[in-house]
Amino acid sequence: MDTTNPDPRPGQARETVRVELGPRSYDVLVGSDLLREAGALLAPLLPGRSAIVVTDSVVANVYLDSTLDALKEAGFACSHVIVDAGEHSKDLATLGGVLDDILGRGIERTTTLVALGGGVVGDLTGFAASVLLRGVPFVQIPTTLLAQVDSGVGGKTGVNSTHGKNLIGTFYQPRLVLADVATLGTLPARELRAGYAEIVKYGLIDDPEFFAWLERNGAALLAGDRDLTRTAVAHSCRAKARIVAADERESGTRALLNLGHTFAHALEAETGYDGSLLHGEAVAYGIVLAHRLSAALGHCTGDDAARVTAHFRAIDLPSEAAALPAIRWDPPALIARMRRDKKVQDGRMTFVLTRGIGRAFLSQDVPPEALGGLLDQAFDQGARSASR
Repeated sequence: MDTTNPDPRPGQARETVRVELGPRSYDVLVGSDLLREAGALLAPLLPGRSAIVVTDSVVANVYLDSTLDALKEAGFACSHVIVDAGEHSKDLATLGGVLDDILGRGIERTTTLVALGGGVVGDLTGFAASVLLRGVPFVQIPTTLLAQVDSGVGGKTGVNSTHGKNLIGTFYQPRLVLADVATLGTLPARELRAGYAEIVKYGLIDDPEFFAWLERNGAALLAGDRDLTRTAVAHSCRAKARIVAADERESGTRALLNLGHTFAHALEAETGYDGSLLHGEAVAYGIVLAHRLSAALGHCTGDDAARVTAHFRAIDLPSEAAALPAIRWDPPALIARMRRDKKVQDGRMTFVLTRGIGRAFLSQDVPPEALGGLLDQAFDQGARSASR
């Protein structure tokens, strides 16, 4: 359990979280207005002074010029690559285009890729860095809440397949993560809420005091309180850093970070990654389903599941199937998606279940009839609600 007091510390403008991985250790800097210092912060950590910023078509309009200026001020020779915004860009076709574009510039092994954007850009850039010239340095500058607390930290990279989410990728750690919470001020409210789902996850895994803190402060955080946001981001990064340091390649405890994700990835795949369901929205409902499944199997109480449901409902994240996109949800199709999940072992699905708030555990002993019954009930009720 992370027993660090999550309450904001007045006057503390930034925090440093260390991800301890021996010679591949790195810092996550959390604070406001870090972007303007990007060049000065990166220069001491990198082997060369050549950088290529990879970003998307939305973020480029807001932060690309200032990022390039900050790098140039520190003596970097810079260029950039822009991909289309959205989950649809997280595929092999886009990756191939990025790789060809970068290789056409005659890069060296000391050239650094800078991922400027959300989870799609971070995963795509990290994957590109891991395979270009068999590995070039890269840096994460996440500009979404979800990327700052989850995908930007820990070294998971990859792209989606028609068979499922994140099925093609590598483990490859960045040299530095700059989590500038000031960039969150330009996020749409829906994107901010989606990222918040990943923050809640850390409390539900093994930190019930943090979950209680979020119940008290989540609404104000989402309303734009920068001190609360910085505190929650740093607390989440500390939790993830601790887990990644203990299990970098997800052979054990790191899999707990997938709370709700087995359901979420199947839901996202069923939408075809068309943007109608954001990753964090799918995670929120996946976490609800994980707690309801745990309650149905007798691992936790119905009150625990109801408490989680109530919190997501209170901050307007999906807590019932009726809140999902209006498509025909087919429980057998969802289960088929889950069977192709990365965590399947010997044909057995792995679920993150819970014995109560902050007491998550891994299980491969979920009876098929319990899973099918849960989904049948959830989506039957959702269909009835949607038809009213």
